[in-house]
Amino acid sequence: MGTDSRAAGALLARARTLHLQTGNLLNWGRLRKKCPSTHSEELRDCIQKTLNEWSSQISPDLVREFPDVLECTVSHAVEKINTDEREEMKVSGKVQPLHFILLYRASDSEVLSACSVLGVAQLDSVIIASPPIEDGVNLSLEHLQPYWEELENLVQSKKIVAIGTSDLDKTQLEQLYQWAQVKPNSNQVNLASCCVMPPDLTAFAKQFDIQLLTHNDPKELLSEASFQEALQESIPGIQAHEWVPLWLLRYSVIVKSRGIIKSKGYILQAKRRGS
Repeated sequence: MGTDSRAAGALLARARTLHLQTGNLLNWGRLRKKCPSTHSEELRDCIQKTLNEWSSQISPDLVREFPDVLECTVSHAVEKINTDEREEMKVSGKVQPLHFILLYRASDSEVLSACSVLGVAQLDSVIIASPPIEDGVNLSLEHLQPYWEELENLVQSKKIVAIGTSDLDKTQLEQLYQWAQVKPNSNQVNLASCCVMPPDLTAFAKQFDIQLLTHNDPKELLSEASFQEALQESIPGIQAHEWVPLWLLRYSVIVKSRGIIKSKGYILQAKRRGS
């Protein structure tokens, strides 16, 4: 194990939280040359490259501090939005809870992180992916409520303009709409699981002015095992099984008038078990 890996391993052995930011993926030369076949492959590749770059830039001061929270990012990949260009950009995000033990207030943390990374006061829209549930259990309103309440708080504090959902059927979307104070303005539908939009969902969305969008994200974008493998390969010798990914936010910045992606990236938080 090289000097860089030893320093990174020593920091991870003492830290409680890992906060990883990929920066703008369009700035990563290697990722531009290689076209990942899936979102999961892209994400894992990004995690490994960010960890590798971060490991190579660890300062002696950081090693002496042994912080509880490790900020794993690469400064040259971070790209903030210029203030005079903000009105021309649509900034959106999708929050993916990754673990059963996720604290609901994590949505607050991830959105604020995205605002900080991009240098903006608020995100134009945020979609919440369905939270993980136990096998054999159907997603219910009770599963969604704690997450939605946090997003509502962020709307009320003007950190988000609009919030939406992903993969809800007509009954689930209707229950959320009737209960919520801040109504969902969109719902993503995975067309891999249905060839056409379900008619009852389409009718309900039209009645209440909810935009139906499509996506092709896998049900599990990042598994615990996949994250631990990426961690182990980037920093050999660490106790990767001790680390659990909690949440993920994928963001994009699009030029409104042209539909061109100006920036996209991931923000991920993981915790060491028992911390």
